[in-house]
Formats: sequence, structure tokens, C-alpha cells
Amino acid sequence: MNDVSYMTWPAESLGPALEALARHGGLAPRNTEAGSPPPSFVLEGGEALGQWVESAARWLGLEAEPRPLRYVEVLQLSRATEAPTLVRVPGEGEPRFLALLSARNGSATVVCPDLSARRVRSEEVGALLCHTTEQPLAAEVGRLLEEIGVPRRKLKRASAAILEQRLGARWIAECWSLRNPPATSLRQRARQARLGRRLALFFVAHVAQYVLWLLSWWVIGQAALGGRADGGLLAAWVLLLLTTIPLRLFETWSSGLFAVGAGGLIKQRLLQGALKLEPEEIRHEGVGHLLGRVFEGDAVESLALSGGLLGAVAVVELAFGAWVLWAGAGGWLHVVLLAAWVVLVVTLGWVYYRRRLRWTESRLKLTHNLVEVMVGHRTRLAQEARERWHEGEDQSLEHYLRLSAEVDSVAAKLAALVPRGWLVVGVAALAPAYASGEASAAALAVSLGGILLVFRALSKLAESLASLAGAGVAWRKVAPLFEAAARPDEAGVPSFSVSSQKKERDEARAVVEAHELVFRYQGREEPVLRGCSLRIHAGERLLLEGRSGGGKSTLASLLTGMRRPDSGLLLLGGLDRQTLGLDGWLRRVVSAPQFHENHVLTETFAFNLLMGRRWPPRVEDLKEAEEVCRELGLGELLARMPGGFEQMVGESGWQLSHGERSRLFIARALLQRADLLVLDESFAALDPENLRLALACVLKRAPALLVIAHP
Repeated sequence: MNDVSYMTWPAESLGPALEALARHGGLAPRNTEAGSPPPSFVLEGGEALGQWVESAARWLGLEAEPRPLRYVEVLQLSRATEAPTLVRVPGEGEPRFLALLSARNGSATVVCPDLSARRVRSEEVGALLCHTTEQPLAAEVGRLLEEIGVPRRKLKRASAAILEQRLGARWIAECWSLRNPPATSLRQRARQARLGRRLALFFVAHVAQYVLWLLSWWVIGQAALGGRADGGLLAAWVLLLLTTIPLRLFETWSSGLFAVGAGGLIKQRLLQGALKLEPEEIRHEGVGHLLGRVFEGDAVESLALSGGLLGAVAVVELAFGAWVLWAGAGGWLHVVLLAAWVVLVVTLGWVYYRRRLRWTESRLKLTHNLVEVMVGHRTRLAQEARERWHEGEDQSLEHYLRLSAEVDSVAAKLAALVPRGWLVVGVAALAPAYASGEASAAALAVSLGGILLVFRALSKLAESLASLAGAGVAWRKVAPLFEAAARPDEAGVPSFSVSSQKKERDEARAVVEAHELVFRYQGREEPVLRGCSLRIHAGERLLLEGRSGGGKSTLASLLTGMRRPDSGLLLLGGLDRQTLGLDGWLRRVVSAPQFHENHVLTETFAFNLLMGRRWPPRVEDLKEAEEVCRELGLGELLARMPGGFEQMVGESGWQLSHGERSRLFIARALLQRADLLVLDESFAALDPENLRLALACVLKRAPALLVIAHP
């Protein structure tokens, strides 16, 4: 392998590497320095160094998405990538990193330690990243190819094919893709995703195929009106129509690329907004309301994109149609009439929007009531008289039916009356020119063609207005999520926000210190906590008991970073939340909330265990997870499940009992290796034997422990 060390960065220069890669990649990092990872992280490597990279990216106002790479994925990355990517070079000794800016068409662009961007062959990048993995097999594969007599000119390709077959599934490297976070403005993220170019390609393709379509009919019109229906004109007409086919295909392809890219950006921002909502902002909403938000989020994406593209196409076609009408027998009269008709269409679209808004509110109310009744069905069976189960349902359905009829009435006018009414009005406007006999047959034909063009454009405009109205109504429900995504991230100082995985217990060290904490819920005058102070040292095991509503779970939420105190001082390891950042705080304190606030996701058992760790898991992660499960008494469950760790659990998977779910939550918390473990009513559902096993496991593994329970 050629000397390519000039391309790689040492671990001590990871901060400058991230900054240089972000600036060369067109991202917008904050005007600050990420610094360098502590020497202990460099020596330790592994997960701690990876977390430092993610923390440093957040400190720069960016997002670093970690991804482990198999051998075949490394080769693909070296040949084709668009996002700026930091790759850890496999090998022994001091960790080194490659700042890969992009790769395509057999060449790659890398950012070197001298801050220059250089183009190198993709083969060099692939060799750099795969050399350590290939070396043990290279000699064996070479001898094999020589023995079977592979021609010299094919040796390289044959060797690469064999190595890819044997090593393809092996994990050999890890990388971090840099991008602007979802909180960044959509304009910046769209520019990074190159959505503007895709949209421009769509419009160019549409305008080109539309012009060719007009030319084709101009040619056939010349032949028909001029009495020259010869083979040359017919051949030109056919060729023009055939040329529109690949343009139409390209238009569809480019619109699909734009819709997928833009839809992904919208979904990411909505998801980020949902994760940034405070618990109090959604606590008053039931399952039905939240489910309705999900439905409306899908509507915003699909209706806005389809309606927006269709509306833009309709505007372009209306412009062409107005130009054709101006050139015809009707002249300016036709153009003015078209403008008035478009105003009428937009007004009708506004009426449709207002009526659809009322209809949607009624529909969501029905959805909310239905879901709440289904969720509370057992309570109704026990506490509500049977004859009262369906009170008010007929009135709600009748109201919904009336609103549906109003919406359908306006929708029918938009879909049918608007384009077809234009045909009547447009042809009627030609009557004076036709009756006077001043207009030629060619001018009348041009006007009729313009009327048909406008008819087609108005059909698309009416459809787009209906879609945009639906998107506008849905937006009112999801706008809080979209706006919440713009809330600033709590980025901590990288060197402090990441803790080493090799922790030594220092019982003199205070893990948590709280002084005079005060917290009150929104809308309440009396604080739940007033003047609360405590100190928890490493190795301590505390039991917190108290009456219901006394603030035990509220204190746990403050310690774990889910809520912020109204006043007082809260420190972790002597550092405040501004220094550690939210992610750094969450790494140090982990909780297993009360049963009704914890969840088993519809995924594999391993995912539910290790969702707080790196994913996909390594062999050592699964081994540790199995040890914890057996210590908690879940070994029998693993033996019963046909898929073991890969068994699907959750609502549509293997059903876990109350006690099994509680122990799963405890295992999930333990596997995150936090400095402080908070268990809120986690032992309440366990029988004495499982309680003994679970308690022994927690006492053995938790560096510091706070257990919340009822007296």
C-alpha cells in the first residue's frame, strides 16, 4: 500500500478535523473550537472516544450520526458518499481518522491535516481503510489465484472479489456522518441535501416537455390548416411526441427524488420537535389526540409536497395558456377573463379550507373519543351503566356527517365546476369574434387550443388547492412540534460531557449534590418541592419513601434531567447542567420510571435491553446483557422465547408479564453504566424470589442507587 498517512488525522486533532470537514462540506458550524479529546480517551479509545466525537459535533452546532461499518460498506463508502464523514481507520496503535468529504466516479475528496481538500483515487481510500483487515488473507488469496492460473490482468479483480466474499459481513470500522441538526432552518438543510437542484431539474424537464408538446400540436395544426399533410410534417409531429416521453420520465424521477428528500427533512424535524416537548406540554392530551397528531403529520408531508409541486406546475401551464390565449382571436379579453376566473378559483379554495378545518376538528374529536373509550373499556365495564355507553354518539356522528357534506359540496365545485365552467366561459368569450367574421380560422383554432390548455391547468390548480388546504389544516396540529424543534440544544463542553467507561469507585466523591431545590408544575401556585437538599456519594444505596403525590417522582425527574428546577443548585460530579449538557447529564444519571411511564417497544428483546447503548450491539454488549438478564431471573424467559435475544416483543410480539417487564426496565437501566441509578417503584410487581434476585443484581452493579417506594 502506498503511503497515504498524509490524509489521516491523529486523535489529538479530532476537534480541528471536525471543524475543517464541516466547513469544507458547506455546513454551518458555530464560531467556536471543539478542542481535543482528553489523553485518557485517546488511550482508551472505543466507545468513550466515539461519544466525544458526537459531543464535539453538538458543541459545534452540528449532528454526528455514528454508524458501524462492515467490510463491504467501507468499500461502498470509499466509492460513493455525499455527506461529510469522519471515518476511524482500523488498525493497532494510536487511533487515526480520515476526513472524507465526498466520493463519486472513482475518486474521493479528503480533508488533510494541512486543511486542504485533495482528490485521491477511491482505491487508495479503500486500501487505507481495509488494509489491516485484508492483510492476514492477502497472501493466501494470492497463492490460490496463482495455483489455479488466473491471468495476471485479472488477478486484482479476482482477489478483490474473493476478499469481499469472505470479509463482506465483518465489522471493521466506524464512522460519523456530519450534518446540520433538525433544528437548523429548512433552507440550510435543503441546500445541504441539494433539494434545490432536484427541484430545478424537475421544472426544466417539465417546461421542456410542455414546450415540445405545444410544438407538436403547432406542427399538426400547420399541416391541417395549411393543407400540407405531407409525410415530413407528420414525422416531425411523431418525433416531437416521442421526445416528450424521456422528458416525462425524467420529470417524474426528479419529482420523486425531491419529494423523498423534502419529506425526510420534514419528518426529521417533526420527530426532533416531539423529543424536545416538555412532559407538561403533552400530559393533558390523551392517546387519541397524540394519535391524531401522527395522522396529521403524515398529511402535512404528503399533501404539502404533492399539492405544492402540482400547484407550481399549474402556474407554469397557466402562464403558457395565457400566452396562447393572448395570441388567439380573443386577445386581451380572454386573458382578463382568465385572471378573473383564477381569482374565483382561489376564493373557492379558501372556502374549502375553512370548511375542511371545521370537518377535521370534528374528525379528530371523534378519533380522540373512540381511542379513549377503547383504552378505558375495562373501567367503563366496571363503573358505567350499559345504557349510558353510547350517549352523545348519534349527535357527534350527525354533526360530522353534516360537515362532511359541506366539504364534499365545495370539493365537487373545485374538481368539476372550475375546469368545466371555464370551457363554457372561454368558448362563450369567442362568440363576438366568431360572429363578426373578423377572426381567421387559424386565430380561432389557437384560441380553442388555449382554452383547452387552461382547462388542463385549472384541473391541476383545483387539485393542488385541495391538497394544500388539507396540508394547511394539518399544519395547525403539528406546528407546535415543528416549532419545538428550533429550541436550542443543551450542548455541553466535550471534555466534561463524556465520562470514561473505565470508572473507579471513589466513595468520597459526591455523585449528586442538590441545594435548596424548588419546583412547581405549570399552572400551580404551590411548589411540589421546596428547599429540597441532598447529597449522594458513590457506593451509597438510598431508599426514599413517602406518600403518593409527595414529590418523590418529581425529585427523580429533576435528578435525571427530565425537568429543570425553578430555583436551587443541582450538580453532578461537581458540574452543572450547562457544563455537562443534556446528553452528558443523561449519561451519568439513569432511571427506570414508574410502570405506566415506561415502555416496551415493538422490537427485538435485545433492542429493548440495549436501546440506551450503541446500536447495533457488539458481541461483548450482548454477553453483558445476557449476564444481567440471568442475574435478574430472566434466564427462563430467554429459554422460552424461540428467538432468544432476537425475539420480537411488544404489542404485536411476545407478551411479557408485569414482572418480566419490570425486570426488563431494570436491566435496561443497569446496562447504561450510569454513575447513579434511580428506580421508581421498580420492585412493586415482583414476587419475593424475583425481588431477592433483582435486588441482589442491582446492589452488585449500581455504582450509586436511589430506590423510590411507597411505605
